[in-house]
This record gives sequence, C-alpha cells and structure tokens, in this order.
Amino acid sequence: MFDTMTLTKIAAGVFGAWLVLLLGKWAGEEIYHADAHGEASYVIEVADAGGDDGGEEIDFAAVMAEADADSGSKVFRKCAACHKVDGSNAVGPHLDGVVGRDIASVDGFGYSGALTSLEGDWTPEELSAFLESPKGYAPGTTMGFAGLRKVEDRADVIAYLQSVSN
Repeated sequence: MFDTMTLTKIAAGVFGAWLVLLLGKWAGEEIYHADAHGEASYVIEVADAGGDDGGEEIDFAAVMAEADADSGSKVFRKCAACHKVDGSNAVGPHLDGVVGRDIASVDGFGYSGALTSLEGDWTPEELSAFLESPKGYAPGTTMGFAGLRKVEDRADVIAYLQSVSN
C-alpha cells in the first residue's frame, strides 16, 4: 500500500509542522516578552471608603417575621428536585418537620459524614446558614445545591417548610 518513500514524506511533514510550531512559539516569546510586566503607566488615586470589611448585619429574626410561605413554595421548587415534604425520602431526605428536628436524623436516609458529624437541631437560623451555602456550612456534604443567596428567599422557604409540616 505505502512504500518507504511515502512514509518518509508523511513523517517529514509531521515533524516539519511540529518544528514550525515550536519556532513560532519561540519567536513570539522573544518578540513580545509576555512574562515581563512593568508598572501601570497611569495610576488612579482612590480615596479609602472607610467602610467595614463585612456587609451590613441582617437581623434574621426580623426577616423571618416578614417571611411569606407562598413565596417560599415558589422558591422551594428548586429544592423539590431532590426533597419531598410528604414524609418520603428521595435523592435527599424528606423535609417534613425539618424545623426543630435533629440534624441528620431521618431514619433510613444515608447522610454524608459532613452532616452526621454536626450536632444540634435545625433551627430557622441554622437552616438559613445551611441554605445559604451547604458546602460552606458542612464542608464535604454530598448536597450539590449551590445555595440561596438572598436572606428573604431562605426565610420564605423556612416559613413554607413550617407551614407544610405535620
């Protein structure tokens, strides 16, 4: 099929293309010096704002007092892919009666070690902290949800869970 001369030409073409690529890379680095950065040519002076490092402290009890279970049912749709409120487990444990329940205490559900190592109850404040960032609250948890950033959404979901619990 192929004779020796054809195979030699193919090999020479591949190695020639590789050589051109390497020489082009070398020439580009020599011409443009990508690793040598100087200082900014024009520095804009900015006055110190004098603010604190963290954001505004939010009173969760006040937000919880204003929580709306109807809005929470809409936000809960994000959770419903893995959790149920009818007492049966799905991908995640059921959330029927979760407010006030011990952490990682649903019988028959295999929790990750990150949650079984936690102690205490699911108070509204603890649920809010968990829902804000599950992986930040319990590093190593298998819950793949990114979290609810808005404190109002978290309070609404907690109010919804309280309203549907038996």
